[in-house]
Amino acid sequence: MTQLGFYFDNSRCTGCKTCEMACKDYKDLGEDILFRKVYDFEGGVWSANDDGGWDTTTFSYHVSAACNHCAAPACQSVCPTEAILRDEETGLVYIDEEACISCEACVAGCPYSVPKMDPITNMARKCDGCLERVKAGQKAICAEACPLRALELDEIEKLRKEHGELDQIAPLPANATGPHLVIKASPAVEVAAGEKGFVANEKEIA
Repeated sequence: MTQLGFYFDNSRCTGCKTCEMACKDYKDLGEDILFRKVYDFEGGVWSANDDGGWDTTTFSYHVSAACNHCAAPACQSVCPTEAILRDEETGLVYIDEEACISCEACVAGCPYSVPKMDPITNMARKCDGCLERVKAGQKAICAEACPLRALELDEIEKLRKEHGELDQIAPLPANATGPHLVIKASPAVEVAAGEKGFVANEKEIA
């Protein structure tokens, strides 16, 4: 089995949310559900220096995140009806909505807050990596739509070889499920490592 995963170039992302909107349009999602979210992460302080000027450790960057199609998906492990499956050809994780009983176990279990309950269908839904597009030889819609080419879906080992092993930056949680994700961090991430940060658009992505 080929295992696909996402590459996200944090140094290129401008927070335009084109990936988010393209996914929402392609998957025909209602106003209350997102498969891909763009976090606006900010923080740092200003402080007066001895010369009468000001120093700053402020930072701001964006993180585009969706399902990481993990090696050990927490959503899959807690599903009582085995409604969450891994595609044998691509390794992408998807939900069989016919087997879903709306128990919300996957919603509570995922550390990345990926599965969501669709208020219209009352079924759990999430990013499936655009499985049908990928099998047809097309790109995932989020990667195709990104104007800065900050997203890519490809074989995870190829992505790690080309871009490194980093799979977590704030505000994403630390690796607990083997995310098939590779991240290129921007210089702002180094600044953020020593400062307190917060998600500035929390209501938008809740």
